[in-house]
Amino acid sequence: MAVMLVAGSAPLGARSANTMRIKDVASLVGVKPTPLIGYGLVIGLNRTGDKRQTMFSNQSLANSLERFGVMMTPEMILMMKVENVAAVIVSAELPPFARPGVRLDITVSSIGDARSLQGGTLVPTPLRGTDGQVVALAQGALTLGGFGGGTQGNSVQVNHLTAGRVPGGALVQVQPRGMVPDGDQVMLALNTPDFSTATRLATAVDQTLGMGAARAIDPATVAITVPAHYKGNVPELMARIEPLPVESDAPARVVINERTGTVVVGALVTLGAAAVAHGSLSVKISTRFDVSQPNGFAPNRAETVVVPNEQVDVRERDARLIALEEGVTLDAVVRALNSLGVTPRDIIAIVQALKAAGSLRAEIVVI
Repeated sequence: MAVMLVAGSAPLGARSANTMRIKDVASLVGVKPTPLIGYGLVIGLNRTGDKRQTMFSNQSLANSLERFGVMMTPEMILMMKVENVAAVIVSAELPPFARPGVRLDITVSSIGDARSLQGGTLVPTPLRGTDGQVVALAQGALTLGGFGGGTQGNSVQVNHLTAGRVPGGALVQVQPRGMVPDGDQVMLALNTPDFSTATRLATAVDQTLGMGAARAIDPATVAITVPAHYKGNVPELMARIEPLPVESDAPARVVINERTGTVVVGALVTLGAAAVAHGSLSVKISTRFDVSQPNGFAPNRAETVVVPNEQVDVRERDARLIALEEGVTLDAVVRALNSLGVTPRDIIAIVQALKAAGSLRAEIVVI
């Protein structure tokens, strides 16, 4: 598996904050998206759908057919083959202030034993909110971002085939019950709680609306007093505040995704003096099947047999020692890890060892 190292663009020594808009780092308290979920069927599969063991697929298909006047007996439901149908869970996120007619992107995930949703079409599926009310209807052809082909041993698969998306596949039916806060004070919630960012956000608002207009209550919340000329017109106030620049800050982090082989090193990550040695033991066991053919002088009962020829190869690469000096730059860290030829598992071990040794000055996040 290839290793991808992604580094921040800012130099380590500067430790400068990123200038962003307020709308990119905070949102209005009381205005939030609503998760939607539904249960439906994907049809039109090429014999890659659910098997008979997934009984709820049979029952769901029978219920759908009954709406069109096709009556199914319990015996017929048990004998039904649903290879071209898959039961799925459909999920979406309803943004605040969405109006009827707005289209949403949806995610479709198999919940049975279907092998692939490739080429499938989601039948109309109601999506419900947390209160159980139907908010949107979803349907459409799936896009998987991968493909598969072949059967049994002669098959190929690229990427994940049991989950897909339908861009704009859901149509909002009702208006969500969301209102803009109207009062003497509005609250902004930071997407990533941080004392420094909250204080800088309050300062940026003060410079625009006047001293004392905003104050940081905690690392995640900033309270803003609504000026007299914005009373009853919070949308105009937010339009004035959201484009304001603010310097955001974040803790130093190293994020590792072992499944994809991606390692993201934040721009604020620094290293103390350390030395890293890396080596690995490789054990390769291979079996070659040879054919033993009897010669002309062999007894009549001699038979041709297949004889396994097993070979064991053990190799240990030379350990390489990489010295990391105090306060090395991010580019130096990336070059050092690449020179070791590490794998995702090796990177996890090296990063955790550097953290345990007190050399890595960053938080480790494994996803």
